[in-house]
Amino acid sequence: MSVSVAEDNSTSKIHLPADIDWEMLDKSKFFFLGAALFSGVSGTLYPIVVLKTRRQVMSTQIPCLKMAGSMLRNEGYRGFYRGFGTSLTGTIPARALYMGALEMTKSNVGNVTDQLGFSEASGSSISNAIAGLSAAMAAQLVWTPVDVVSQRLMVQGSGNCGNSLKCYNGGIDAFRKIICSDGLRGLYRGFGISILTYAPSNAVWWGSYSIAHRVIWDSIGGYFCKKDEKNGYRPNGMAMVAVQGLSAAMASGVSALVTMPLDTVKTRLQVLDDGWNNSSGSRRGPSVLQTVRNLVKEGGFSACYRGLGPRWASMSMSATTMITTYEFLKKLSTKNQDGFV
Repeated sequence: MSVSVAEDNSTSKIHLPADIDWEMLDKSKFFFLGAALFSGVSGTLYPIVVLKTRRQVMSTQIPCLKMAGSMLRNEGYRGFYRGFGTSLTGTIPARALYMGALEMTKSNVGNVTDQLGFSEASGSSISNAIAGLSAAMAAQLVWTPVDVVSQRLMVQGSGNCGNSLKCYNGGIDAFRKIICSDGLRGLYRGFGISILTYAPSNAVWWGSYSIAHRVIWDSIGGYFCKKDEKNGYRPNGMAMVAVQGLSAAMASGVSALVTMPLDTVKTRLQVLDDGWNNSSGSRRGPSVLQTVRNLVKEGGFSACYRGLGPRWASMSMSATTMITTYEFLKKLSTKNQDGFV
């Protein structure tokens, strides 16, 4: 039994609802509702991101539960939301850029793959991967400065600012101090490696998601589906959500393993200072090579995978929530919902 979209009349197939492309969306509703929905998702998952970030910049390994308990005792619940206001402020425009680039690229590339004669499965995987790549690159123009500021706020515990960490009094103070000490370049520290981290990560995730989604439906067969008037099978709503969530979790596992070392290096570049001075007397951060050397010196190659557990959990939970919310958002934002099947 194979998977098919709703328009396919073949028998013994699972007829999934037709995909909602860029031209079918009410753009104002899409971006407004998207900002509200994904702000809620970000707030729910933010504590896990804080734990992941702190583990990546520490020179010694501390179990996540022990770290969480220590944060709760010393900083209270507010410690898990350090930098959240800054992060949320940047998330809205960054997410708008991401969603817009994703849908436009997916639609355009999908048309090209159809014209080139690719199968529906291959065309979907290719268009999803390229769309994820372009969306990540567009979003990083906004997200990198926000990431630099919010991550620095995440790692400063009460009275725990060491030689390689500065203390800031909120996002505006961090922004001002970074500009004064490092200039605009300071806000884009790690931009190159952010692109190298998130662009392939998103390409791998969206490509893997498309494949996993199809494989799961092929494995399920007619289970959790009802026969429709076309002698095929139509899944119920709960089955659709469950398969979307499982596909997202599987794609997140692949993506996290592939890109974790780059994410660790990126986080350290954006957060830590090494006190260097260049020939003009101004400060500058450590290089990528120096950051890698420091990591390997601290704990071998495995140090590059510090925070893998929280990152995997964060990516899986975020992706599962994101994809189900995203599909729901697209349905809400369809121009002609009465005519959509």
